[in-house]
Amino acid sequence: MKVLLGIGGSEDSFRALEQAVDRVREAGDDLTIAIVENPESEPAVPDVHERVEAYLADVDFDADIRTLEGHPGSQLLELAEREGFERIILGGGETSPLGKVQLGSIAEFVLLNAKTTVTLIR
Repeated sequence: MKVLLGIGGSEDSFRALEQAVDRVREAGDDLTIAIVENPESEPAVPDVHERVEAYLADVDFDADIRTLEGHPGSQLLELAEREGFERIILGGGETSPLGKVQLGSIAEFVLLNAKTTVTLIR
């Protein structure tokens, strides 16, 4: 299965990276990591790229890493459709005091507009 992980620099997205690598490794799937600029997170794209590469080296896992420019959600969906990804994985979603999941803008956009399966890792 072709899996696309969108990562924007939030701690949620780095947790999603760890879990996605574990799941993909177990299933024998192909993982592509798309780094997007996230206006809701502080790390700059080069810093995110460096941290992703360091993590992959630490766990001895090989994945294609790409940097997307433009509207993050749109770019993730365009890449997924253009290259036939079967699943998109995103990190995010905090639980409010009332128990509702609160999504970031990128995750919400992708969940509402994707034509493929989306997995949200919280």
